[in-house]
Amino acid sequence: MKEGDFIQELFQRNRKCLSHFPDKELVENFMDELFSFLFASYQEKYKTEMALAGHYANLKNTFAAILFELLKNEVLVKENADIFFKELPEIYQQLLQDAQATLDFDPAAKSLEEVLIAYPGFYATSVYRIAHQLHLQEIQTLPRLLSEYAHSKTGIDIHPGATIGQSFTIDHGTGIVVGETANIGNNVKLYQGVTLGALNVDKSMASNKRHPTIEDNVVIYSGATILGGKTIIGHDSIIGGNVWLTSSVESFSIVYHKSEVRVREKFDFSEVLNFVI
Repeated sequence: MKEGDFIQELFQRNRKCLSHFPDKELVENFMDELFSFLFASYQEKYKTEMALAGHYANLKNTFAAILFELLKNEVLVKENADIFFKELPEIYQQLLQDAQATLDFDPAAKSLEEVLIAYPGFYATSVYRIAHQLHLQEIQTLPRLLSEYAHSKTGIDIHPGATIGQSFTIDHGTGIVVGETANIGNNVKLYQGVTLGALNVDKSMASNKRHPTIEDNVVIYSGATILGGKTIIGHDSIIGGNVWLTSSVESFSIVYHKSEVRVREKFDFSEVLNFVI
């Protein structure tokens, strides 16, 4: 294919495919500004309530511009923007509960402010709760752009379609995967490397529940893999590190993976070994 023909094809295809696709950089900046507005209002740019209110108005305008790229309809843009910002105070309260749960659970956390500003698990949870609201509003593409932005920053991959209850805690977090149809109850704690995934990734299963249900007060330690839409982890259970589960577990269970570890003295040989180099 000639260079001119390739450029023409690329131009036409991208304009057709991405005509309802928002500017990725604008979306990412909006997420950072929204997070800053909610949890970093100590900054100099928010030195008065009036300044904070002005920033809130700017956020609304940016969000409307993003929605317009997706919806191309001013009425739908206003309706969805109004719904989102009406729900934002409730999302904020949920996130404060998440942060408090992390502070209560993690002995390394010294203050609520440290969790809010410095913990990648809390940032990923914040983006999830915002993206999930947009998912509930059936807004296309934008929720995934947000969740993948959080994924790129934290290594935590939570699909916006997942359902997560109150007081959710992620400790360390890198490598966590939570699938689209996962259902997580209240007071659940996940460590790094946990996967809540699907047993079958066939496209025909897209409309089915493919990911597990985790009931209230469950702790899942690092490296555990729990698969399948029919898999239910009963409330108040503990799932140990590196466990692989594809079937349900009763409430109040402790599930662990036992591996054999052998320890010997460094020089505990039956005979002397001589090396000549």
